[in-house]
Amino acid sequence: MQTHNYRLTCSQLPLAVYREIAAHLQQVKGVSVRLITQTSQEFSYYTSQIEAMSLNFVPDLSEGDRQRVAQILDYYAQNHGNWEIAATG
Repeated sequence: MQTHNYRLTCSQLPLAVYREIAAHLQQVKGVSVRLITQTSQEFSYYTSQIEAMSLNFVPDLSEGDRQRVAQILDYYAQNHGNWEIAATG
């Protein structure tokens, strides 16, 4: 079964918050998340240790579950800054 794939980034989001978001999203049936570690060789206290979050979900994800995913992402965007989102497949 083909999944919908997205790459989400928020450059100043801390590692712990990325992990928290992933844990919340993975509670939604049909959703999987993978954190992509930072590939930059330069260290900065002001950039995240995570380069991006890969969000995947099944095409037949219910409307209620899609809304739940949107609510989770919106909550964190309001508290930590807007997401940059790119479809990857």
